[in-house]
Amino acid sequence: MSSIAKKMQEQQYEDQQQQQAHQTVVIRKAKISIGEVFLLCALAIMVTFMGVKIVSNQAAIYETNKEIQLVESSIEEQGKVNDDLKVQVAELSTYERIWKKAAALGFKLNENNVKGVQ
Repeated sequence: MSSIAKKMQEQQYEDQQQQQAHQTVVIRKAKISIGEVFLLCALAIMVTFMGVKIVSNQAAIYETNKEIQLVESSIEEQGKVNDDLKVQVAELSTYERIWKKAAALGFKLNENNVKGVQ
C-alpha cells in the first residue's frame, strides 16, 4: 500500500507542477487614453493656477492690512497733536493773557466802549 500511496502522491505532485507551469500570470498594463492625459494636465494646471491665485490674494490682503494699520497709527498721532493744540488754545485764550498782550501793544480799556453780552 505504501507504494500505491507513494505513486499517488507523486502523481498529485506532478499534476500540481503541470498546473503551475500552465498558469501564466497575465499582467495587464493600465492604458491611459489621450483624453485622460489631457484632463489630468488640465486639472494640474488648474490646481497650480488656483494655488498661485490664493497666495497672491493673501499677499494683497496682507499689504492692505499693513497700510490700514499705518493709517490708523497716523490718525492716532494726529489726534494726539490735535488734543495738545486744544490745550494750548485753552491756555493762550485766558483773559489775563489777552489783557497783558493788549497792554503790551498799547491798547487801553475804555469803559465807555465796553458792552455786556448776555
